[in-house]
Amino acid sequence: MKTEIIRTDLKREDRNILLRIAGILGRGGVIVYPTDTFYGLGASGFHAEAVRRVYRVKQRIEGKPLSLVISDYGMLPEVAAELPPELPDLAEAFWPGPLTVVLPASPRLPDVLLGAARTIGVRVPDLAWLRNLVRTAGFPLTATSANLSGEGETADPREAVRVFQGKVDLILDGGATQGGQPSTVIDLSVRPPRILRPGAVSPERLFPYLA
Repeated sequence: MKTEIIRTDLKREDRNILLRIAGILGRGGVIVYPTDTFYGLGASGFHAEAVRRVYRVKQRIEGKPLSLVISDYGMLPEVAAELPPELPDLAEAFWPGPLTVVLPASPRLPDVLLGAARTIGVRVPDLAWLRNLVRTAGFPLTATSANLSGEGETADPREAVRVFQGKVDLILDGGATQGGQPSTVIDLSVRPPRILRPGAVSPERLFPYLA
């Protein structure tokens, strides 16, 4: 397939580009896009076939759940069936930012996106451009890293082009991302909450919100 490549300065937000990308995603397209950490593979979290395409191009086994990025706290009821009591304070302290929370999934989400536990990982990214893309599109975006399954993340758009050109509808080249540690993942669907993956937010910073 032909992959469109758009180069843009993320600090100079272009409304026309946002609308163009949102249109591709709304039609079931798959994109590579920059995040506040690494490049990601994006599709509408409400479009089952688009999510399946993400699994195929990433060579990831279905059944291993994907996470989502949302524009703000107000989008949570669209993706989560329940909002645990710890969530408001955690969101106030760490969103936007590199904290992914695992929540009971909304029945609106396609089965292919979820694991056996019927949960979904969600975060609000610390990148205004990306939050505005999700807001413009009107739906959450898959947030799996733009790499082949088992390989490392990339902050370099040239590597993303090398791996995914001809496999996705669009690659947005916003320059090198900041990289660093991936988001910390905390499971709020269980009692007591569990840290599933250490990352940019240390356990010491989280513990006061989980007592």
